[in-house]
Amino acid sequence: MPKTSVKYVCQSCGHISVRWMGRCPSCGKWNTFLEEVVEKKAGGGHRLSEPSEVKPILEWGEENRDRQDTGFKNLDLALGGGLVPGQVVLIAGEPGIGKSTLLLQVSDRFSGKVLYVSGEESGTQIAVRGKRLGVGRGSVLVYPETNLERIEEAINREKPELLILDSVQTIYSERLESSSGSVSQVREVAFRVTELCKQMGVPVFIVGQITKEGSIAGPKVLEHIVDTVLQFEGERYNFYRVVKVVKNRFGSTGEVAVFKMGDGGLEEIEEPSAFFVAERNASPGSVVFPHTEGSKPILLEVQSLVIPALYTTPQRKTQGFDVNRLSLILAVLEKEANIFTRDADVFVNIAGGISVREPAIDLAVAVAIASSKMDREIPEDTVVFGELGLGGEVRSVHFGEIRLKEAKRFGFKRALVPKGSELELEGMEVMPVSSVKEVVDLVF
Repeated sequence: MPKTSVKYVCQSCGHISVRWMGRCPSCGKWNTFLEEVVEKKAGGGHRLSEPSEVKPILEWGEENRDRQDTGFKNLDLALGGGLVPGQVVLIAGEPGIGKSTLLLQVSDRFSGKVLYVSGEESGTQIAVRGKRLGVGRGSVLVYPETNLERIEEAINREKPELLILDSVQTIYSERLESSSGSVSQVREVAFRVTELCKQMGVPVFIVGQITKEGSIAGPKVLEHIVDTVLQFEGERYNFYRVVKVVKNRFGSTGEVAVFKMGDGGLEEIEEPSAFFVAERNASPGSVVFPHTEGSKPILLEVQSLVIPALYTTPQRKTQGFDVNRLSLILAVLEKEANIFTRDADVFVNIAGGISVREPAIDLAVAVAIASSKMDREIPEDTVVFGELGLGGEVRSVHFGEIRLKEAKRFGFKRALVPKGSELELEGMEVMPVSSVKEVVDLVF
């Protein structure tokens, strides 16, 4: 008889304890420990793969990685040129945002045989959605199943050229006693699917659920196992969707693909910059910021609204921007530029629903707040970028030349940039600044 024991596992970070605890000592979350039964089998352990060679780095040749198209040009570019054989892609996002819709469209546009494993919906439900999206390719196989062992048999039997697993939290293995969605099940399912697909050279999309904080549910090891992590962002009840590459072993991170949700599914937006600034109305508090984390820049509109405080404690609200960073910028504006907001409500919004975390947006936010506070417009043909230090200094940021070229391509003629970056561009007036006070004096 196999021996069994009980352990308690944090469902947020995977920390293991021999007894139940109210608060996890690793991640600090409350009431996340669940009881799991561990079964010790005789002669157990993971099967060993074929042994690898030990060779000098110069003797290792480059592998043949012929990429396959997903059917969406922007998604291929974000992935680094397409899917690599054996690549494991984790795509995460809020429920109902369009993850299954995107993958069903990828299934229809993919050139080879596709196995779509669904643990959340029945085959009939997927067929109804596929009919609405116009999915009519006979080589798209749908397999509604939650048992990992049966899924492995289907993969070996059908030998697909693309696998889609929707979602990893609904799949369970009979080898473990814990329920589906637990840390041990998610880890086991992800590891075994990754191992099998890499042996067969089959790329796979794995759908992952997210927590209420917006992070990927399950243990962090899930993100370490996969090759690529895609974050699906956007407002659920709006028509825009943004796929951001958070991790990519076969390309650069920070790349984005922008889609528009319509009646027939997701449609690519070829020019994201034009899309995000198309409805811009030049007014006090509106500034254009050239955003880039990967190789492709996007022009975004930073909006700010400063009004007299309605309550004793002024409000600080943001959408798409870190509210703690906003507090730092307000303090710098007050001390270095004499722009006081301690008795005002301050609201900052990144139009279009994109969340920006790069520090290059600091100067654009500061200028937008000053513009709204002083009720004076920024010139319509001006872009702003730069990091703001606590001493009021404007620091250099990466990809400055790429940002300027994107702004010029869309008709912008002026740019406020950090002085230390030493940027120049023919046909564009580049105004280098060294401090936030200098920016306020120059613009207003």
